[in-house]
Amino acid sequence: MDFDKLLSRMQELRDLSGLVGLACWDQETYLPPKAEPARASQLATLQGLYHERLTDPALGALLDEAGASGNLTADQKAMVRVLRWERDRAVKVPTALVRALAEAQSQGVATWREARKKNDFTVFRPALERLLRIRREQGDALGHGGERYDALLEAYEPGMRVARLTPVLDALKQKLVPMVRTLTERPPPRPVFAGKRFDPDRQWRFCLKLLGDMGFDLDAGRLDKSVHPFTGGSHARDVRLTLRLDEKNPLPAIFGAIHEGGHGLFEQGYSEEHFRTPIAAAPSMGLHESQSRLWENVVGRGRAFWGHYFPALQAELPEGLGDVSPDEFYAAVNRVERSLIRVEADEVTYNLHIVLRYELELALIRGDLPLDQLPGEWNRRMGALVGVTPKDDLTGVLQDIHWAFGELGYFPTYALGNLYSASLWNAAKREVSGLEVGIGRGALLPLRDWLREKIHRQGFRTSAEERITAVTGHGLTDTDFVEYLKGKYSALYGVAL
Repeated sequence: MDFDKLLSRMQELRDLSGLVGLACWDQETYLPPKAEPARASQLATLQGLYHERLTDPALGALLDEAGASGNLTADQKAMVRVLRWERDRAVKVPTALVRALAEAQSQGVATWREARKKNDFTVFRPALERLLRIRREQGDALGHGGERYDALLEAYEPGMRVARLTPVLDALKQKLVPMVRTLTERPPPRPVFAGKRFDPDRQWRFCLKLLGDMGFDLDAGRLDKSVHPFTGGSHARDVRLTLRLDEKNPLPAIFGAIHEGGHGLFEQGYSEEHFRTPIAAAPSMGLHESQSRLWENVVGRGRAFWGHYFPALQAELPEGLGDVSPDEFYAAVNRVERSLIRVEADEVTYNLHIVLRYELELALIRGDLPLDQLPGEWNRRMGALVGVTPKDDLTGVLQDIHWAFGELGYFPTYALGNLYSASLWNAAKREVSGLEVGIGRGALLPLRDWLREKIHRQGFRTSAEERITAVTGHGLTDTDFVEYLKGKYSALYGVAL
């Protein structure tokens, strides 16, 4: 077959997707407030064009021809497989349902914000009920083997299924609950940031240095400010990171930069021969999240890392950190505490927040949990899992925007990222000589280069778990992550875990 015809269509789709990404980035950073309606129209037009081109019967014919060809390379076969997977999902969902979802998402976000202002879940409940109904219909349209949630999970974690995921998260939950209890019974670290000011410009300068040391190419990307940090852009040579600055605490900016830097390195690391094709992409959100979590938590909250970087940070922020010792700082950035808010949770308790949301989503999609019982069930499970109970809807069931967008199936990818990150770290330590010693000297590029070879350049050639298995020798497991936590926090808190 003439593969160039299909390649041209692939490139066109990637270009449209890149423009959507750029418009979304601008919307969260520099867009003037009065331009919001115009941007909404522009995005609707671009996304409509993308959907139209993706579902074009002519593209389906080209994919069929490619699938029947015996002359494709391994990469070409992967491109065909990934694009066919995306197209099959798009054509299975009726246009009327796509429109209904878009309308429901718009209403969902608006009513979620209103509900948060009023601290009242009942304001949001009708919109959420509509989103759930549409997502169930979408799951049925996409097809499943009896578990609707599988069809929704597939959008974020291709190849993952409830039957595979639930036992892993159940095992993780059983180990984390007693671990949190043991650690939170110990005296907490000194609150070293309380009542101080940390110059935002100096924080910004330090974050740029960290990104440079990690190997993020600022000639192929940029760093900006936003309310909610994220990674976006239009191409591997145009990767946009954002972070949030807090004058009262430097940690959101520092760890936001490291976290988004991990995502950014993945985006910049695709093989050049894959640019503008379907395999210049992560195989799953979980694998993408593994990169940000590895850099942010395993490396960025590690003792070796701060053995090198704390003196530089202290020199940059002397007014806030002049009276803080390296050990006090290390303890402060690894403080374990029971908290209500997911995005503020430490790495020990964080996955319990995800388990809570996963179990609730599963019950909602199955129809096992009436919506009027959702706030109470949220509060009950928070008490059982994390050990704290929300006093209101704002700190409970209304805290995340994901359900307002109808993003059911997304939350588990955060936990998968944490689990994958620990397995990758173990493999990197085996294969990169002197890795931790080097990090203690500020040498971060050996890890970047190893990840680039093992993960980034591979793109979407295989599924996430297949890639993890190829790199680590095993698939998804909670064992590596739990052992990592035990080793780190037993030493830090002086207890046996």
